[in-house]
Amino acid sequence: MVLNYIWIAFFIIAFVVALVKLLFLGDTTIFPAMMDSTFETSKSAFEISIGLTGMLALWLGVMKIGERAGLVNLLARVLSPVFVRLFPDIPKGHPATGSIFMNIAANMLGLDNAATPLGLKAMEHLQELNDKKDTATNPMIMFLVLNTSGLTIIPVSILAYRAQQGAAQPTDVFIPILLATFAATLAGIIITSIYQKINLLNRTLLLTLGGVSLLMALVVWGFAQLNAAVMNTVSTSVAAIMLMTIIVGFIIVAMLRKVNVYEAFIDGAKDGFTTAVRIIPYLVAFLVAIGVFRASGAMDWLISAIRWLIGLTGCDTAFVDALPTAIMKPLSGSGARGMMMEAMTHYGPDSFVGRMSCLFQGSTDTTFYILAVYFGSIGVKYTRHAVACGLLADLAGVVAAIAIGYMFFG
Repeated sequence: MVLNYIWIAFFIIAFVVALVKLLFLGDTTIFPAMMDSTFETSKSAFEISIGLTGMLALWLGVMKIGERAGLVNLLARVLSPVFVRLFPDIPKGHPATGSIFMNIAANMLGLDNAATPLGLKAMEHLQELNDKKDTATNPMIMFLVLNTSGLTIIPVSILAYRAQQGAAQPTDVFIPILLATFAATLAGIIITSIYQKINLLNRTLLLTLGGVSLLMALVVWGFAQLNAAVMNTVSTSVAAIMLMTIIVGFIIVAMLRKVNVYEAFIDGAKDGFTTAVRIIPYLVAFLVAIGVFRASGAMDWLISAIRWLIGLTGCDTAFVDALPTAIMKPLSGSGARGMMMEAMTHYGPDSFVGRMSCLFQGSTDTTFYILAVYFGSIGVKYTRHAVACGLLADLAGVVAAIAIGYMFFG
């Protein structure tokens, strides 16, 4: 229901803004631009889905191998003490636990191509436990918020874009991004736990969250000792090594347990193809709405209004020029990436605005894209508090990014 209202709002606001521009500013190009956007974004949505087909087939095939080898169930049993408290509605040792962990690990390593198929597999497992198939469950929402908060240890793509733009130190945003995205994830867990009445003040979760916080601190300290070139090499190498280790490890274990590896992979890959086809309507719906909103100029008006409001408080407004990236990120990953590149090109990659746009890009994930793809893949229509929790986690990431940006670069 919430997605329905948001989708309608995008079109109505865009239409009103365009009408005002036409009647009062004489802008006769605005409606043609909006119509062009509908065609371009619908085409883009289809291309994204087709592009996902191969990745879904690959990773759901690999996950099927892991399932038949018993590795996913083993991982679920190992993680049960923590997950049974964070996801109390998931039975102890259920395969959903292993899939969730695999997805989170892929996200943390910046392996977006692997994370999406693994996330869809996790949602499929969670749907098996769902009595009301068209309504999101508490575990689905918690899992979704962990995704939308975008915890990433190695933001490889952002570092690569900064290097491409000629930044003096492409990796100087690494530690700030790590801190901002961790703040968003921690806030997301707390906010969702409050909604779902999950008690976080128990020994297991406190030790786990404390341990993760310590690990994050060690990662920050370790990477801070490296120069820019070594940091880039290590980031890329760790991600690639982890990825290949998962694939080869699953195959070897399955082979030792007498599993027909090839047949298992093919069965999983077939699921990947059908999932890719199933999400096309959801992608088209949201990407077209976002494209129209942006083409109408509503985004520019929103930024101007925010600048004016912040100016009234007497606070510094230097970060506002980077806000288009933050506002676009929950809506569209490619749109936010474009905004980040535009900011670095216009202001310079080493400018305050250029760096802030990178922090905004890395602090959260594409909330509405993830909602559309993950819930769309299993036919969930009623999202309950998923949108509220996801957007509040995004807001926490943006606020943290602003504070950390001024701390490091202001």
